[in-house]
Order: sequence, then structure tokens, then C-alpha cells
Amino acid sequence: MAAGFVDDEGRRRSGGGRVTAFVALSCATAAMGGAIYGYDISIAGGVSSMEPFLRDFFPDVLRQMAGGGFAGGGARGVSNYCKFDSQLLTLFTSSLYISGLLTAVLLASWVTASRGRRASMILGGFAYIAGAAVNGAAVNVSMAILGRALLGVGLGFTTQSVPLYMAEMAPARYRGAFSNGIQFSLCLGALAATTVNFAVEKIRGGWGWRLSLALAGVPAVFLTVGAVFLPETPNSLVQQGKDRDTVKALLQRIRGVDAVDDELDEIVAANAAAAAAQGENGLWLILSRRRYRPQLAMAVLIPAFTQLTGINAIGFYLPVLLRTVGMGESAALLATVILVVVSSASTLASMFLVDRFGRRALLLAGGAQMLVSEALIGGVMAAKLGDDGAPSKACATLLVVLIGVYSTGFGWSWGPLSWLVPSEVLPLEVRSAGQSVAVATCFALTVLVAQCFLAALCRMKAWIFFFFAGWIAAMTAFVYFLLPETKGIPIEQVGSVWEEHWFWRRIVGTDEIHASSKLPK
Repeated sequence: MAAGFVDDEGRRRSGGGRVTAFVALSCATAAMGGAIYGYDISIAGGVSSMEPFLRDFFPDVLRQMAGGGFAGGGARGVSNYCKFDSQLLTLFTSSLYISGLLTAVLLASWVTASRGRRASMILGGFAYIAGAAVNGAAVNVSMAILGRALLGVGLGFTTQSVPLYMAEMAPARYRGAFSNGIQFSLCLGALAATTVNFAVEKIRGGWGWRLSLALAGVPAVFLTVGAVFLPETPNSLVQQGKDRDTVKALLQRIRGVDAVDDELDEIVAANAAAAAAQGENGLWLILSRRRYRPQLAMAVLIPAFTQLTGINAIGFYLPVLLRTVGMGESAALLATVILVVVSSASTLASMFLVDRFGRRALLLAGGAQMLVSEALIGGVMAAKLGDDGAPSKACATLLVVLIGVYSTGFGWSWGPLSWLVPSEVLPLEVRSAGQSVAVATCFALTVLVAQCFLAALCRMKAWIFFFFAGWIAAMTAFVYFLLPETKGIPIEQVGSVWEEHWFWRRIVGTDEIHASSKLPK
């Protein structure tokens, strides 16, 4: 069988083919959705630490900073941990994810399933461009928050569609590397944002923050224009009822081989499972049917655990955090650039490791690395950073190093795999709905973390990092006991892993799995 291969256990798998320039360019264009996300995460934190931006929109925060005495001022007043504690400031950050949550739940899932992954990416790109334009021209807080909300609409569409597009387009044996490209492009977007923030902070006249926010539209333009010329995925075309010959011709072009009948049969069979549901809503299916319990657990818990590592708290507020421990504005932004470079390098490494060592090995090792470094960050801050005064330069440097170790662990494990695992374990009939659950969970926890972190830092102080460390321990245990390995398995065959798992086979029942796999082709 030309298009098939057999794994180490002798289990038949299909879905071979090679990495063609066609699929590589398609996935690279789609990965711009990750760059959009990464740019936004980092741009908000950098802009929120710029004094001209704070002076224009959040003068109360600027007064708190002055009262706390940065960089050795030693003045009594606001605690070091509380200088940036402003619910209006955190609303500027989290408003994007509130609108993203509503978009993912109410609209993006339907568009992605009925109109295709490509249409969803195009809509997201247009919304993001509009949000960047409004943010760059903002003249008051309301306008700034409106711009962030439009960005959230864009992210609601792109985070729904891009992971599915990547997982369905990539050859099975390289699916991990291609899907991890989302996180790598996210890191490149974050690197671009931190570099822009560092550069524009020096612009005289105090308008550099406008350039930072407006340039968020650049990766969105690349995604939107590129998506216009992208093909739809074969899985989506079958789901939309396109004829077999059309889908087969596209699949041959994507895989670079003629023998694609086995993979096409699997896609058609998976679509038949959706038809056999007699028109039931995909969201209702994944929420109500016992056989989808493992996929629902992964769609909820993987993104939830990812947010509870504290990575977005650091991503949003890293410059703010570094200023909290005594760094000046420029030094904090430069340190942020360095840390993002380190994180990007580790994510690039994961693209070469994930299909060699598997998902579980990377998640377990990365979790251990993050747990140790997060606990050390909390320990150093508890010992060296009081409510007033400034810590030593050696302490600040040590914290930068520890944050770098933490970011590296996230970059080659939970960062990229939180995109990959939920998208590859979902069956076609609930794939779009399940992805909307994953996106909604991600955004809901992101809103919670973004809105609460600065207030929690003020009240819990260094103990906030021990709080995150506890969640890292819990999620590492979850992977060890409850996440089966999925590397190298064609996407429409991943369902077989649940009937072989010691725990999940008791939940789903092997009879129900076999019954669903014998639908007519």
C-alpha cells in the first residue's frame, strides 16, 4: 500500500506522502495566525509599561509608580508589588480575550465548520486589521478598549481555524512539527512586538506606543492576503459535500503522491460519522456523548492548564514585572527581547523533537523544568523583594535568568503542544465544535489571569508564583496518567488510542468505538 505505513506495534496506518512545497507554504501562511496572537500578547505588556501611554490613558498608575519609588528611590508609598494594580489597565489587556471568547463560542465554530477553515481565517484577518487601526488612532480609554475588542474578534476566528487547518494539511508523520509551527510563529510575533516596543520607547514626543499598536496589523495583512490564495483542507471539503474527484485531486497535490485513496476513505468515513449523527449539533455531541469524554477532557484541560502555568501573566506583564523588581523602562524592554529570543529558539527545537520523542515526553520534561524554575522565582522574590526599596542588580539578573529557564521549558513543551494535542485528537464530526471549546477555555482562563494577575501580585506578592507552580505539578501528573501518545497516527485514526488506554477505555467503552468506526464509506 503506497500511501501507508506500519508503526512499531504493527498497527496499520495510512496517510503517508511527502512534505511538498505546496503544503509547506500553505501551513506557513496559516501560521501567521500564531504571529498575530504572539504580537498581541507581548505588545500589550510593553505598551502598558511605557510612561507616555500611561500618562495619556492611565495617569493613576503613573502616580502609583512615582509613589512607590522605582530604582532605589526608597520612598514610602505604594508597595513594589502594587504599583501597576489597576483594573482599568488590566481591562485594556483582557478585553481582547472577552470578545475572542464570545466570537469563538457564538460564531467562529459555525463558520469554520460550514464555510471552511480558510473563510474563518480571512474573516479573522480583516477584524484584526480593523482593531489594529483603531488602537493606533485611539484618543481615549474607550477607543483603546474597542480596538482591543476588535482584535479579539479576529483572534476568535483565527485560533478556531488555524490549528485545524495545520493539523489537517500536514502529513501524519510530520503533523507535530507543522502544528508546532503555530507556536514558533507566535514566538516570532512576540519577538517582533518586544523589539518594536524597545525601539519606539525612545521616540521623542511620546507617540511611539501608537506605532506599536498599529503595527499589529502587519501579520494580519499577511494572513488575510495569503488565506485568499490558500486551498481549503480536504477534510473540510468533504464536510461541505464536495465530490470525491475534486477532493482526491487536491489531496494528491497536497501529499505529492497518487496513492491517496486510503487517506481519502478515512476522511469520508469520518464525515459519515457526522452524517450518522442525524444533524445533531457538534457542540451538543461532544458535550453529551460518552464516547467523546476523552476529547472533551483534552479540549478543556490542556488549554486550561496552559493558562494556569502563569505563562500569559508573564507574557502580558513581563516588562511590568521587571520594573517591579527594580529595572528601568529601557532595561526591562531589552530584557524582554532577550527572553523572547530564548523562548523562540526553544520552540524551534520542539519542531524537530515532537515527532521523534512524542508529545508525552516533551510535556513531562517541560513541566518538570517549569515547576522548578517557577518555584525558584517565587523563592527569590519572597526573600529579596520587599514592599519598598529596590532589590540588588544581582537579584534582578537572577530573576531574568530564572524567567528565561521557565520560558524555555514552556517554549519546547506546553506552548506548542497546547495547540497540537486538542486539534489532533478531535474526530471530524466534532472537530470544529471541540476546537471552539478549546479556544473558549483558553480565552476564559486568559481573561481570568489577565484581569486578576496584577491584583493577585499586589495581594499574594511572591506567593503568586507558588500558586502557579502548584498547577504545573497538577498538569504534569495529568499528562503522566491520562494523556496517551498520538505521534505518527493519521488524524482520522487517532480515536483508536482511547480504547487502548488504561483509564479512558473504561469511560468510552470499546463497543461504542468499534460501532462508530464501522460506518459506511
